[in-house]
Amino acid sequence: MSGFQFSTTKSLICRPGAAADLAASVGALLGQHILVVTDPGIRKLGLIDAALASLAAAGCEVFVFDAVEADPSRATLMAAVAAGQTFGATGVVGFGGGSSLDVAKLAALLLGSDQPLDEAWGVGNAKGPRLPLVLVPTTAGTGSEVTPVSIITVENDEKRGVSSAIILPDLAVLDADLTLGLPPAITAATGVDAMVHAIEAFTSKSPNNNPLSRMLAREALRLLGANIETVCAEGSNRSAREAMLLGSMLAGQAFANSPVAAVHALAYPIGGIFHVPHGLSNALVLAPVLRFNAEVQADLYDEIAADAFPSLAEMGQGRTSAFIDALVSLAARLKLPPRLRDVGIPEDALPRMAADAMKQQRLLVNNPRPVSEADALAIYRTAW
Repeated sequence: MSGFQFSTTKSLICRPGAAADLAASVGALLGQHILVVTDPGIRKLGLIDAALASLAAAGCEVFVFDAVEADPSRATLMAAVAAGQTFGATGVVGFGGGSSLDVAKLAALLLGSDQPLDEAWGVGNAKGPRLPLVLVPTTAGTGSEVTPVSIITVENDEKRGVSSAIILPDLAVLDADLTLGLPPAITAATGVDAMVHAIEAFTSKSPNNNPLSRMLAREALRLLGANIETVCAEGSNRSAREAMLLGSMLAGQAFANSPVAAVHALAYPIGGIFHVPHGLSNALVLAPVLRFNAEVQADLYDEIAADAFPSLAEMGQGRTSAFIDALVSLAARLKLPPRLRDVGIPEDALPRMAADAMKQQRLLVNNPRPVSEADALAIYRTAW
């Protein structure tokens, strides 16, 4: 076993109803002036109301920044930072899906330090310090509440990331009640996203791929594979919702330390250029990338196939192919669009997407098989 480093969120609460008692959970951690970062949908649905009431009852002053969009832009991030500066924020709460949590992470970083954003991009470049930070996910997909990564869309529709343990939150609150009303389409896409995290973490070529990440990835696949169809069919099933939230978090811990690879690298141009939701972007290229990788690394997929799909446990030869086919069939049963053309991506856009995917070298270096621009284009053509 090679040496490795494993970092994760300092503290975790997993309990239905925990968000409604947020003040008790965070105590004095965030100070008296709390910037809450969320999106308009969460605000409109009232998912955040009980948490806000809890903080207000504890005597905290709260400013809600609720302008986060899917694939959040640099402008949105900087608007959140400006709001926090004007308000005099002493702590930050991210409340929502991965986009809100990503903006909250970097808002806490920029509010707590004088480091320019452009100096923080990349791996290990964020210097900090940051403001105290609490993250409350409302989807079971990104695992952002336990990852040291924040992704922002910058100029020319490019997705750029900050990766640093400094932006891991002080506390993550997993409250399954917040996910009970999630529509089936979002539930499906975010659930597949979490499965991708687990698959790519387990098979990552990162020098930091480690026993803890592999163990967490496998348990995540067991939880996600066993519950994803249930939560899409029975949205109010609290037990299945909690299992998905936990599976997403475990997958997040896994890939936070054994980073993702080509599926994500090729998904980013789909979201950045065409604003396809991140989970669905991953689902659209998952099977073609796995087939590309399987030519050199099928043994890794053989090892985890039955974690997600127990019926494959007794299968010997051909297990990897059956695993990939099972993922395709799962996406179809979840009614996810199967091809790039089905989400409005024209064929003549594929070369630009392949070129853009090459900008994600921090991810591509982790792929089990090297990916050239020509390879990326061929994968996109297969997915189209």
